[in-house]
Amino acid sequence: MKEIDLSARSLGVNFNQAGEAHIVVWAPLLESVEIYLDQTRTMYPLQKDKFGYWELTTPELKPGDLYQFVLNDGRHVPDPASISQPYGVHGSSRALNIGSYDWTDQSWKNPNLEDYIFYELHVGTFSEAGTFAGVESKLDYLVDLGITAIELMPVAQFPGKRNWGYDGVYPFAVQDSYGGAEGLKHLVNACHEKGIAVVLDVVYNHMGPDGNYFSLYGPYFTKQYLTPWGEAINFDDEWSDGVRDYFIENALMWFRDFHIDGLRLDAVHAIRDFSPVHILKEIKQYVNELSQQTGRNHYLIVEMELNDTRFINSFEKGGYGMDAQWSDEFHHALRVSAGGERTGYYADMDGTAAFAKAYQNAYVHTGEYTFRRNKTFGTPTDPFPSHQFVVFSQNHDHIGNRMNGDRSSQLTNFEMLKLMAGSVITSPFLPLLFMGEEWAESRPFLYFTDHTDPELSTAVREGRKREFAAFHGEGEAPDPTIQDTFDQSKLEWGLQQDHIHHTLYNYYKQLIQIRKDHALIRKADRRNMEVTVDEAKDVIVVRRWEGPQQLLICMNFSSDPYVITVSDQAPIWKKCLDSADPQWGGEKASPDELQARSELTLQPESILIYSHE
Repeated sequence: MKEIDLSARSLGVNFNQAGEAHIVVWAPLLESVEIYLDQTRTMYPLQKDKFGYWELTTPELKPGDLYQFVLNDGRHVPDPASISQPYGVHGSSRALNIGSYDWTDQSWKNPNLEDYIFYELHVGTFSEAGTFAGVESKLDYLVDLGITAIELMPVAQFPGKRNWGYDGVYPFAVQDSYGGAEGLKHLVNACHEKGIAVVLDVVYNHMGPDGNYFSLYGPYFTKQYLTPWGEAINFDDEWSDGVRDYFIENALMWFRDFHIDGLRLDAVHAIRDFSPVHILKEIKQYVNELSQQTGRNHYLIVEMELNDTRFINSFEKGGYGMDAQWSDEFHHALRVSAGGERTGYYADMDGTAAFAKAYQNAYVHTGEYTFRRNKTFGTPTDPFPSHQFVVFSQNHDHIGNRMNGDRSSQLTNFEMLKLMAGSVITSPFLPLLFMGEEWAESRPFLYFTDHTDPELSTAVREGRKREFAAFHGEGEAPDPTIQDTFDQSKLEWGLQQDHIHHTLYNYYKQLIQIRKDHALIRKADRRNMEVTVDEAKDVIVVRRWEGPQQLLICMNFSSDPYVITVSDQAPIWKKCLDSADPQWGGEKASPDELQARSELTLQPESILIYSHE
């Protein structure tokens, strides 16, 4: 089988030191493959090896040239490993020299994962420009906020110019309307110069439908399993070696050629693979080898709806070796504690009792029976360090999958927003913010697409209406296919300067600085953490310690004041943060200093933090 070269990309079009194009495409079942050069209108045949790889080395194809592959039925189609699609998902591919960028980030060192403070953003709606350059123009703002890592929603080429990114059909190509491969490299380089890591969201569980030519090339999909998007990607059926190598090379490319610091792998529970070595483990094995060569940390973070620590467990313990995972149940329990609905995937969340458990374990269900799933669900998280879990009060899914794209600022009041932010940022886990939450952005983040196929656009529109038919009392679901839906989702940056919004921004800054300053928060050892909950009163009190250092975090999710007796584990407690302080738009500040065993009144819907050094 073809060996994977850690030092350079092999699939698609790449250029050697002599300036020749080396062309490789995997099409094991085809009888002929030719490359068509658009500029000269000439074709050159490729030669097939025994594993189904077609190859050609030629000086005729230059960087910047457009090309297509011609299959044995005479059909002209784009390169499945294209780096650039300047004319969209159905147009010709453009050859680029992927190693030509002049990087200036040689001194960059990817921070330890425990120091990550994530900021998830959608390139198209984060700035008015909707490009990588637009993101770059806001980096000083993110540095001021205290962000240490941005997480980009998928940038692989998708149909049209408006999409969340999960309909991508060219995993190696960077969305042209965002600025393409050069624009992404420039952004990553600029981030590193500002001290910000870059995490990229990638999709290895399905391909989008519009512009998907993979089946013309070979068995990229299998009928053995079905996913919510159709046939599963072929990771373990006949001919799966070529598919596995395709995605392994993709992961290596982002780290090696684009200097990406981490990948967030979308919905890995939808990856079907019963091979002796799971595809995630094999990707991690190669990434580890690459790290040894580059001397840099390269992180793999998974999203999944399973409370299954096998994904983040070490190879030695039978795991897949992923560095961290998103914790949806932390979000679900927090939303219910904050007064949110208890339907759908929130149904099993028992308010503050569930959130107290999530605050301690990242998961709510760690092996108990869940009536929503009608089965025992989850595994214990006790042996795993806190930095293997990413938590949030909102993200693109939990906003955009609501009919009207409601953010937390539309669902709850200002005091509760501050409490929710505090509960995430002071948690022992890695905090993630979604763009605009730090100033209570009032615009929605809606679901939007820009498919080139009118029938597919109609199907998406009608499907969205059916999905929310039960909510007809709230009006009709916004049309995801029109420009206005996308435009409504763009951040309103001017809002951040308004008084109450600017107050919240400064509050977030203070919270983030507290996290950075206090090792008991940033590097929390959950073995030295005690979480108590008064379920009847919706109050959670957390105590952490390390030697003489003590930290007290009090969260009141109710609309009534609550009196506690301060722990006697320290003689004097000094206030670090008080969300009810008038400087943060609150009603009444708590004392700056407390004696052990004194009484403390928690204001409604507030978070209080005291420490003893």
